[in-house]
Amino acid sequence: MKHPVRFLLLLASICLCSCGKRGLESPNHRLNAEVEGQSLALYYDNAQLVTRIHLGLVTDQGNLDSALVLKRSTAARLVTDDYSMVTGKRSHCRNQAHERTFTYANAAGQTLEAIVRLYNDGIAVRYRIPEGVKVTDDRTSYSVAAGVDRWIAPYDFGNEQPFPHDTEGKAVRNRYMRVMTDGKWSYPALVEPQKDLFMLISESDLRRNDSGSYLVNADDPEQYRVQLEGPSAFCEGLSPWRFAIVGSLADVVESTLVTDLATPSQIADSGWIQPGISSWIYWAYNHGSKDFALVKQYIDLAAGMGWPYCLVDWEWPEMTGGGDIDDVMAYARQKGVKINLWYNSGTSLVGPTAPQPQDRLNNAENREREMRRLNEIGASGIKVDFFSPHNDTIVNYYLDILEDAARHHLLVDFHGCTIPNGWQRTWPNMMSMEGIFGAEWYNNYPLMTRLAASHNATVTYTRNVIGPMDYTPGTFTDSQFPHITTNAHELALPVLFESGLQHMADRPEGYAALPDEAKQVYSDLPAAWDDTKLLAGYPGKSAVIARRSGQTWYVAGINGTEEDAAIAFSLKRLDSAAQTAQLFSDGETDRDIRVSSLPLGDGPVRIPCRPRGGFLLVIR
Repeated sequence: MKHPVRFLLLLASICLCSCGKRGLESPNHRLNAEVEGQSLALYYDNAQLVTRIHLGLVTDQGNLDSALVLKRSTAARLVTDDYSMVTGKRSHCRNQAHERTFTYANAAGQTLEAIVRLYNDGIAVRYRIPEGVKVTDDRTSYSVAAGVDRWIAPYDFGNEQPFPHDTEGKAVRNRYMRVMTDGKWSYPALVEPQKDLFMLISESDLRRNDSGSYLVNADDPEQYRVQLEGPSAFCEGLSPWRFAIVGSLADVVESTLVTDLATPSQIADSGWIQPGISSWIYWAYNHGSKDFALVKQYIDLAAGMGWPYCLVDWEWPEMTGGGDIDDVMAYARQKGVKINLWYNSGTSLVGPTAPQPQDRLNNAENREREMRRLNEIGASGIKVDFFSPHNDTIVNYYLDILEDAARHHLLVDFHGCTIPNGWQRTWPNMMSMEGIFGAEWYNNYPLMTRLAASHNATVTYTRNVIGPMDYTPGTFTDSQFPHITTNAHELALPVLFESGLQHMADRPEGYAALPDEAKQVYSDLPAAWDDTKLLAGYPGKSAVIARRSGQTWYVAGINGTEEDAAIAFSLKRLDSAAQTAQLFSDGETDRDIRVSSLPLGDGPVRIPCRPRGGFLLVIR
């Protein structure tokens, strides 16, 4: 060895950071955490400070937040995640972390263990306390300095708010939905602490008796603190994981940290779980599931497009027009289409005027009866809507539904709900969740018309990073309020947005009017992916995402601005030998889609987009 002394000094430095009393380092050496009292100071390349994470809890037996003293710490150990996913941005997920446990004590001698992991793409913290102790307050917080760019949705327990760009984080009236933030913010929270360095904050692995949480900064605009939805007796004495993905925008978008941290799959044989595209009636016809003849049109749409599923939405028990749900099932069998049915959770929107059915899943006996019936009539899954805030009772209800549905081989889509927290790994029959300000809002206010382009170019980096997003994309006609995104922009969305059940929202004539080549792409479109890569973009401005299914790459790009834009990106990371690609891009008007062949070379690709425009590139 040419420089043995230098090598030994380097090795000692690495060991000190990974195994020393107050340090921890990620396996790829890019992230470092240093213990500073009750805080973890997180650093990225060249000692760029990302955030300081304050540690602490308050329980019904004592204060584990004030004046804690670090008593001991374990040596670093390597944690390796290597698993397969049925749905998601990647079919095979791998990651590594170094983990240490730091034990604190208060003046009364009560202890709090903080299990800290530094992954190659982020940090995660989980607490351990005696099992059965009730946690009344989680004091974990993340520092975000004033002036730092951030994209965080104001708190809404249904998680249907936009992600406005901000630099202050103060409690202000939400100019989008006309509600007060009160210093409350939803997950995930995207922050840019340094130029081109990003942090996405969320939580993972909610288990039985856990309470979900959100973020608050009312007391200090520069501290985003975890706020529990309600008191919680942590499952087995272990809290959910609090985590932050850290790195470039590509690192954030491509990360699987939310499932890396989740409990492994509880379904031994998942071969029956089939992701897919579905027709969906609600966007065009709000009460359409009450009309048997109209439901048949959407079954015909799915059959004609080659989509495996059709969702029969709310109010189906009130169906008229020549048939009922049994007739729907019989017709769908003839057409080779599988039916999923909507249910009211019976927790937040209840009563005689609430949408039906609302009392068929809300206890074990009712669920068993209804799921047996669904098996008998040949339904393939359920959509469950209108949940209350996800305190420990509601978290248990979500898990009851997932477990019982898995036993009956039923797919699950949650709406009016929380956001993904790793359940898509633990219960892979969970195909999607709403928790998004999506295309459904074209039904409600003119807001989506104005915001859609920039919003779509933001949720790519925020909400969809943490799991499947039932946005209901691909709309070419108009709902109650028009869309002013271009048709090429809309064509790209079912690839840009990942969801194990991708509900195509437009009416049949909207798809019939597409160019034949575009219809064929939609007919062949996957709903689960082998790989995902971010090729270009910035929140609110643009996004270019490549997703691979087998040997085919789909590259979706959108312009989130009100100006013409030429979006440039490289395809080198795709490692494809293809010489040409099929390009769907903006035409002469917002409603035109140009179909062409694009030669592929070694240089960057540059695609012109209209204001609020987009493109879809298919590389076979």
